[in-house]
Amino acid sequence: MRRRFNRYSYPHWLRQTRAVCVQFIIPITVVQAIRTIFLPTSFDVIILAVFILLACALHLDWI
Repeated sequence: MRRRFNRYSYPHWLRQTRAVCVQFIIPITVVQAIRTIFLPTSFDVIILAVFILLACALHLDWI
């Protein structure tokens, strides 16, 4: 049986770090997307994919 985690049982510093990440992930993703459009390298595409997945996970409360 899978144990469900309560987000409010996390330490305060962890909740604060997550809140800061939620605020900054979209602007960082947009800047990375613009950079990838102008200078597309394999590394840029991979980092953009990671940022998009992280943004989805944070905004959908998967993390």
